[in-house]
Amino acid sequence: MDWQIGFTLAVVVIALGLLVWEVASPDLVLMAALISLGITGILTPRETFSGFSNPAVAMVGVLFMLSAAVRETGALDLTVGRLLAPAKSIRAGIGRISLPVAALSGFLNNSPIVAMMTPSVIDWARRNGLSASHFLIPLSYASILGSTLTLIGTSTNLVVAGLVADSQNPPMAPLGFFELFPVGLPIAIFGTLYLIAVGPRLLPNRPLASDNLGERRREYVTTMVVKTDCDLVGASVEGAGLRRLPGLFLVEIGRNHRVITPVRPEVVIEAGDHLVFAGVVSTIVDLQRIRGLVPLTHEETGDGAESDYRHGLVEAVISTSSPLVGESIRDSNFRSSYDAVVIAVHRNAERVPGKIGEIVLQPGDTLLLQSSPDFMQHNRNSPDFYLASDLPGSEKPRFERAGLALAVVAAMVVVVSLELVPITLAGFVAVGVLLGTGCVSPTKARESVPWSILVVIAAGLGIAQAMSKTGAAEFIAESILSVAQGLGPLGALIVIYCLCMVMAELLHHTAAVAIMFPIAMALAGQVGADPRPFVIAIAIGSTCCFASPIAYQTHLIVYGAGNYRFSDFIRVGLPLNLLCAVTALVVIPLIWPL
Repeated sequence: MDWQIGFTLAVVVIALGLLVWEVASPDLVLMAALISLGITGILTPRETFSGFSNPAVAMVGVLFMLSAAVRETGALDLTVGRLLAPAKSIRAGIGRISLPVAALSGFLNNSPIVAMMTPSVIDWARRNGLSASHFLIPLSYASILGSTLTLIGTSTNLVVAGLVADSQNPPMAPLGFFELFPVGLPIAIFGTLYLIAVGPRLLPNRPLASDNLGERRREYVTTMVVKTDCDLVGASVEGAGLRRLPGLFLVEIGRNHRVITPVRPEVVIEAGDHLVFAGVVSTIVDLQRIRGLVPLTHEETGDGAESDYRHGLVEAVISTSSPLVGESIRDSNFRSSYDAVVIAVHRNAERVPGKIGEIVLQPGDTLLLQSSPDFMQHNRNSPDFYLASDLPGSEKPRFERAGLALAVVAAMVVVVSLELVPITLAGFVAVGVLLGTGCVSPTKARESVPWSILVVIAAGLGIAQAMSKTGAAEFIAESILSVAQGLGPLGALIVIYCLCMVMAELLHHTAAVAIMFPIAMALAGQVGADPRPFVIAIAIGSTCCFASPIAYQTHLIVYGAGNYRFSDFIRVGLPLNLLCAVTALVVIPLIWPL
């Protein structure tokens, strides 16, 4: 064995061990492995860092920016969120969540979708009197099943596409936008049916960690105005889901100078209604994401005037030296002094009732504010406040641009599927349009990119090049053949799929792709098979991994949120792994002959 083959294999084995034992994060481990291959001369400096210039890496970042635009405009709430209507059973609930999420994941990166949907699913489950642990694993699994439909569904597919584009031995045609669709569609259908039919028997019925917390939470009373374009207009209180809001109670409805209290479930919400809520701040933040539902401030005129601030909510505690002490909110000229408006007040572990403008402020009062973006910069260290802090995730969506964001994403999909423009260029043009039209701010776009994932992908591409260049991949392929004589093309395909699936369960899925790609190409050559079906098997096998919470970022998002145990993923995910494997290994040879 040549020393370069031995050294490359040793580096890969050590990297695998470090990843399995979680000694360090995947980006650090793979970068260390890549640099060691460069220092020893196995890879030239250009080859060492060539992965960072691969279009697949850039496209993964673009997908997260596109997802950020969909999130910032509230387009997800206006599409998938509307399908979360009341469910009469766990199966109906899983169906309502899984089907739209799987469809959307084919065109947007699945990690941001799951991150955005997790709080919504938890609140929806509470409103329906169900355990969120029945639905968060299906949410993650459905996003992965749907990501097999198109080339941009997941970073795994894009990495495979990048490796195919760079392949010289053998050279291959690029992957098409919908090339995975013939195998991805049956996998998505059978997988979703499994989640609906079998999932309720296997999923745990477990309270969330947050449900067991006993600490006292800050409560406020706030009034929200129903605008004419509000999604709640015409719905009953029960139908709008306002009866079971977690930690929030609809106290009364103000309508045409009269008060409706107590609020019965059958009361129909009308435009111009003033909804008075009492409860915790986290759910008040969620109210911000309902289109056409806006906070009423003390500066009301006629039917009431709402704040035009789009910045998120801020909490500020009044100090003893503040000029606000002893002043009512109306007489303090709060807006002109601080460029912010007060929408609720909390005092001495109790919510303060009454009209906002008439509340006389005291030291220690906690104010819930809608402010300008500069409020924190100007008042973080102000003597007027003991403490001022942003509430994360409270920014009001740009609902008026939701249609534009969806249209831009749809146009990009059409242009790429018709092969009019390369996928990476189309993605950057789409992001440029979204930035230029204000659908997403440059700051939010930058913050949405998971740079550590891009490093993992780029480093993995470099390691794959080293395995191909040194002959390490060929050595492993020959070893597999020597162990399984007479394997044949179909047997080799099964081995590659299973190895990809096992490695992706243990490692980061893009690392599994990078390591297995050159091995699969070498094995296809050894058995005299077309490499195309092996490429498809790598993409599907490295994506459809459901038995380990560490295998996928979407699993990690719901792991803690759903109060799951490792065994929950094994119990629900292993049968789904086998179902997807059987489906893929039957369909792939039919569509892409060996």
